[in-house]
Amino acid sequence: MKPIPGLSLRRQLLWWLLAPQLILWLMGGVLAYRVALSYAEKALDASLSQSVRSLARQVKPLGSGLLVDFPKAAQAIIEQDPTDRVAYMVSSPPGSFFLGNLTLPAPPTGLDIPDNTPVFYDQALDGKVLRVALMELNYGTPPADQRMRVQVAKSLAAKEVLARELVRDVLIPLLALGTVLSVLVYGGIRRGLAPLQRLEAQLAHRSTAALQPIELTEAPQEVHSLATALNELLGSLRRSLTQEKRFLNDAAHQLRTPLAGLISQSELALQETDPQALRARLQKVHTGAQRSAHLVGQLLALARTEGAIERTPVDVAALAREVAREFARKAVQGQVDLGWEGDDAVHAAASRLLLREALSNLIDNALRYAGAGSTVTVTTRRDGAWCVLGVEDNGPGLRDDQMSHVFERFWRASELPGGCGLGLAIVAEIAQRHGGQAQVRGVSPHGLRVELRLPLLEGQGILNRVPSSPTDTRAAARHSNQP
Repeated sequence: MKPIPGLSLRRQLLWWLLAPQLILWLMGGVLAYRVALSYAEKALDASLSQSVRSLARQVKPLGSGLLVDFPKAAQAIIEQDPTDRVAYMVSSPPGSFFLGNLTLPAPPTGLDIPDNTPVFYDQALDGKVLRVALMELNYGTPPADQRMRVQVAKSLAAKEVLARELVRDVLIPLLALGTVLSVLVYGGIRRGLAPLQRLEAQLAHRSTAALQPIELTEAPQEVHSLATALNELLGSLRRSLTQEKRFLNDAAHQLRTPLAGLISQSELALQETDPQALRARLQKVHTGAQRSAHLVGQLLALARTEGAIERTPVDVAALAREVAREFARKAVQGQVDLGWEGDDAVHAAASRLLLREALSNLIDNALRYAGAGSTVTVTTRRDGAWCVLGVEDNGPGLRDDQMSHVFERFWRASELPGGCGLGLAIVAEIAQRHGGQAQVRGVSPHGLRVELRLPLLEGQGILNRVPSSPTDTRAAARHSNQP
């Protein structure tokens, strides 16, 4: 059933619970009235049957004639109801008035009239409907045998009065019970909806600054389910607000310094008259603008990792080769040997966009800090139920006391220009969002390896590996990375 527009839940419940009750009460009243009429008719027929038999006994055959013995006592038996006059008639032959207090019409045509057995029918007389009992019997001896008809009629007023009394005696108690039931239903609805009112009160007094979970310890299971769904929604909203606040704080904190530098350098450039000095100032403005753009890009990437992600099957090995080719020109310009090696196909359920972002950050960090003449290797492999995506370099690496800080936001181990301390934090966040983890370790004799461990695509399992030759793979990768 569809809800009724514009009505509160309480009124709708009252409507759907009390309206059927009222309909059933009315149907019960009609049915009770019909049943009462049936029983009243049976009682009236029994009374008429008794009366017609009593009247027939007062007319006795005598030879070929009739002897009427109709004392006052017999007449009182027939006319025993003082509120409803009884009409009676004896005719012999049938239809010829012999005895009675009213001439009654003949029965309907086609009525089957057995001997010595009363039959009943309704007939109109002087604008009133009467219930008539009729009995015919034979008297006399052949060949002078004759037939006598006895009729007793009574109006239907008594039947209707009896039916109304029966209906009243049945429906009034039912109405009282229905009233009590309605009060109980109303009280039950109020009590049942009380948890929703408490829930409404909790939500009404809740601000966006305090999105704590809703607590309903005593409530029906349906309300608990609603509260659970609302708690999940509040949790999602709380996380979104926290992420938005953190993003704004990070952006405000990190952009303040480079923007201030841009303003100061541009002001100084406006005051310069020497072309060489002006060029130097503009170069600093350009470098600051690049750093700000990089910072904004990293902040936006970090914000993307904190939202909901949609996972699809991704060939991580193919993606790693593709991203490595994109960085080939930068590697050549920085005099870094960039290559790929590992399993040819490793599939994971992941967001292709976020994996590309993570891999780009790893390769960019390695190219930036490994230094000229170094080697950077991108690897993909399976490790049990994990897909391992790693970037390794033989640069200066990090000290042991710095390893625990590499995934912290805005932490930097080097003062080289261009970085903002968010690349590895983004990698760690992406790994966590995929149900995996990011790891870092040193490489002997020097260097650094950062790995992104993701769950393998379900059903892939541990497959038979045909490892590629590292030398051949690196040669192919290096060849494909030539500008």
